[in-house]
Formats: sequence, structure tokens, C-alpha cells
Amino acid sequence: MNFELKSLSLAQAATEKCDALLVLLGDDYKPAKDGFSALIGRALKDGDAQTKAGKVLALYKPPVVQAARVVLAGIGDGSAKQVRSAVSAAYAAAKSDKLKKLVVVFASNPSAAALRAAVAATADASYSYTTTKSKGEARVLQSVLVGAGNADELAGGFERATAVVAGVEFAKEWANRPANHATPTVLAKAAQSLAKHARITCDVLDAKAVTKLGMGAFLAVAQGSEEPLRFIVLKYSGAAKSAAPTVLVGKGITFDSGGISIKPAAEMDEMKFDMSGAASVLGVFRTLSELKPAINVVGLIPACENLLNGRAVKPGDVVTSMSGQTIEILNTDAEGRLVLCDALTYAERFKPKAVIDIATLTGACVVALGAVRSGLFSSDEALAQALGAAGDAAQDLCWRMPLDEEYAEGLKTQFADVTNVAGRAAGAVTAAKYLQRFTEKYPWAHLDIAGTAWKSGAAKGATGRPVGLLVEYLLTPAQAAAK
Repeated sequence: MNFELKSLSLAQAATEKCDALLVLLGDDYKPAKDGFSALIGRALKDGDAQTKAGKVLALYKPPVVQAARVVLAGIGDGSAKQVRSAVSAAYAAAKSDKLKKLVVVFASNPSAAALRAAVAATADASYSYTTTKSKGEARVLQSVLVGAGNADELAGGFERATAVVAGVEFAKEWANRPANHATPTVLAKAAQSLAKHARITCDVLDAKAVTKLGMGAFLAVAQGSEEPLRFIVLKYSGAAKSAAPTVLVGKGITFDSGGISIKPAAEMDEMKFDMSGAASVLGVFRTLSELKPAINVVGLIPACENLLNGRAVKPGDVVTSMSGQTIEILNTDAEGRLVLCDALTYAERFKPKAVIDIATLTGACVVALGAVRSGLFSSDEALAQALGAAGDAAQDLCWRMPLDEEYAEGLKTQFADVTNVAGRAAGAVTAAKYLQRFTEKYPWAHLDIAGTAWKSGAAKGATGRPVGLLVEYLLTPAQAAAK
């Protein structure tokens, strides 16, 4: 979809020919003397329109406007959160099969954060998955013109917002694809497609290479599937070779049946989303390809299926990880941490300044935080604070969870160095404690996105989270260095 930023007053917006015009009204709005502003002023005075966030008034072909439909939407104090809420509500009111060109205009000058929120909300509301539909129908909305009186000073923020949208939609695309259209091999090809962009390279390791590396935990998960595993290594090189990279590790279970510890049949189709961590890493690299920041980033994706056949790993089996630690697999449905631990060990070779793993890891995190915030675990205070602040700025929220050493007690076993599960209590925490064992050589954080990576029910589909959070985190220090 094509986004454009333009300096527009309400009077100028009224002359734009489009299928729908969304007008964002803040508490500070004061009507001018032109006909359109006067119409809005009367609607506000009569109480039909309101500046309260999310309140909308739909108008059909008002005589002072070129647009076929007009929606007045309140944005309250103009914060990013309220703008996002308002645009979502306004788009729902304007949505139709004929909505190809949309104009979104701020009645008062917005902040950079508010502008970015408007772009993100418009893209999210208009997104549709079409890849495996027989008609191959295209997205209805083709172009969005965003208007603001202070457009010139917002150009940089607008470029960043549209680049994040490209990354979020790339992540959505791959997370939404059915498992037979997103096998480890196909996912690797998606990663390789990113290498056509400047500064990005991609290497893909097969089972033979992974075996040579000693990734016994990763291999154990993959051995129950006919689909071959792939270990994907993406590199974005925007800074000097001597600059330590940030490493992003994305869980790439392209379908998770649970293995021998099989999942219930209900909603098992949603386990195609179990590679949403991997999809978010791909999405971040898609955004980096647009913005070309002066940083170095590595993306690691251990990709395989977790299925069951005569070779599948069994509860009670003991495997040896790349780190040399032995693992007793008590539950084959706790497979994400098995593929991640070998990738976390592999990350050591890059001498990273930080490593962040992203995974749809535990149902326990869904119970704890629902779909609002991702779970954040970190052994490094500065890294945890930076990720939390990035989530707030990007409206891609997370919540820090504990890592007390006492939580690791349940991972002890007399048959190996560690087990892969520690019972139901504090399941999200004990999973993070397991991963922490493999991260002693660098600052580390873990994002459990099991509750935030996709939606169920009528709105079933990937959210593209936490691409926004990760991009915000990566770019903030780069921006500080550029000043």
C-alpha cells in the first residue's frame, strides 16, 4: 500500500478527491472560518461530534467536501494511544468495498508519535491476507494520504512509520501462511529474499551442518518430521565490522503438534503461528532494508516442525545441546526452548552487545498477561529498561517478569543437567529460567509473545508483534549516536 505525507489544512483536505476522509479532532481543536471547519464546529457544538478518543461521526457526501464519505474522529489529548484508537474506529466506520483512496488529516498539528500511530493503525485496520485464496484478491485500499499542518517537520518520523508497516506486514504474511505453505525450507527462502536488499546477507544451514555444530536439542525436535530443518542466519551490516551486533533469535516452529505430548485437537490449526518469533525477525530485517540505519544486527532462526512419527523424540529422552549441557525432555510440547537454547549458544560467536530471543513460548504467559502485553524477561537491567521503553514508545507493550533463582529449582533432575519443564506453576518464568542457562556470555532478554503474536476467533490472524518494539529498540541508540 502506498502512503504519502502532505501539508494539509482542513480546508485543503476538503478539496482532496478520495473515497473517504478521516478527520482527527483533538481537544485543542479550534475551528477556522472555512466552510468545512465551520461544519465541524457546528457538529462539535451540537454534541454530534466529540473530541473524546474513539468517538466518531460519519457523514455522507457533505456539500463542502470532495470525499464520498467523511468520518470525524476524536483523538482526545492527541497521544499515540488515543490516535491509534481513533483511527481504528474511524476506519471501521468508513470501510467499504469501494475504499481505494483514503485521506487521513489531523485538525491540529500532531506529534511524531501521533503521526506514526495513525500510519500504523491505518495499515493494521486495512490489512488482509490473500496469499492462499483462490481468487487472489488484492487489498482494497490502495493509497493513503496523511495530512498535517506541520508535515515538513514530520518527514523523518513518517519514513520510519511506513518502514515499520512494511516490516509488520512481512511478519504477518509469513505467520499467517498455513504450515504447508511455510515449511522450514520455504521460510528459509523468505529469508533469502531479503538478501536482495543492500547490506543484508543470508546463510541457511541444513541438518548436516547443524549436526556438525552439535545442536542436539534442535535436532531432537526436528527428528519427528519429514520436513528437513533449516537454521537461518541473517546479517544486516550498517556499521563498521568492529561494531558489536544485536542478535535477534526467533523461534521458528513452523507447525507444533506437541509431538508425543500431543496437543488437543481444538484450535491446533493455530499452531501454524508458532513461528511468529521467526516472522518478527524477518519483519525487522524488512524494516532495516528500508531505513538502512548505522547499526549491525544478526537474525537467527532455528526452523523445524514438531511432529510425531517413529523417530520422534520421547518423554524421558536425554539429548546434548550445543553448549554441552544435557537435557532431559520430560514434555515434547516444550520444544521451543529446545531449539532456542542451541541458537542462543550459536549467538556467542558474534560477540554481541545484546541478544534478544522472541518466541511464542508458553501458554502460561497468556494466562499471566493476556493479549495486551508480551512477557519480558532479562538478566540485564539496562537492556530490560530499554526494551520496556521501546515497547511504550511503539505502542507494542511488554511487561517485565521475574527471574529469581528459586524458580530454577523445578528444572533439576537426576538424569541430566536440566529438564525442559518444571511443572505448571510459573510456567512462563521457569521456561525463561531454562533459557537463561544458555546466555551467560552476553546481556540477554527473552520476549514471550504467546499472547500477543496472533488473534483468535473471528479476527484470527497474526498481529506482526513485536516488530514495532524491536525496531524502536534498535533505532533509539542509533538515533542518539547520530546527534
